[in-house]
Amino acid sequence: MMTTAWNRLKFAFASDIDALLTKKEQQNPLALLNRYIKDAEQQTADTGKWLERQSQLITKLEKELEEASALLEKRSRQQELAAAAGEEELAQFAERETAAYSGRVSTLEASIADNRKEYQLLEQKYEDMKHKVKDMKIRQLQLMGKENATRANVYMDRVLHPEKDEEGFGTADEMNSYIERLGSRIEEQHEQNVLVHRLEALEKNSAHGEEIR
Repeated sequence: MMTTAWNRLKFAFASDIDALLTKKEQQNPLALLNRYIKDAEQQTADTGKWLERQSQLITKLEKELEEASALLEKRSRQQELAAAAGEEELAQFAERETAAYSGRVSTLEASIADNRKEYQLLEQKYEDMKHKVKDMKIRQLQLMGKENATRANVYMDRVLHPEKDEEGFGTADEMNSYIERLGSRIEEQHEQNVLVHRLEALEKNSAHGEEIR
């Protein structure tokens, strides 16, 4: 029972994570493109393996055809020899073997032709997939460049054009005025501190003089 509860918890957690990622990807097209490219690359790699397997199957079929053709030729020659020698039983056996190998050769030739046609179509699609992934990677770089330039422009505009920043000052003049007011406030505070220290020093000296008298 604890195992079942734990599995449900893990499933719920995984579902929440997937939902969160999906939401973020909807808000971030670049993240969605990155994930799509990753999936496309994996699918392309898998397709490449299937294409290689198809090529290997064609090679095996061609080997079978080579063997069947050699045996067909051999049995045909033996049939002629048996018939010429008056070996009726051997001739009939060789004839049946020749018919069997002839049918096998025809089947293999047709199968090889079909598989080669399928291989060509798969190879063309495989090349199209690789081009598609390459195009997506180029688009990825374009979006990354656009995103980077956008971020850079935002940060630069905050300095060059603070009036456009909703969180900053309304205009450049307001920002300059604020800086000037801040500077004046600091200077006034400094002067006030100096005056206070002078008053305290004067009071201290006056008290010291009265003690002497």
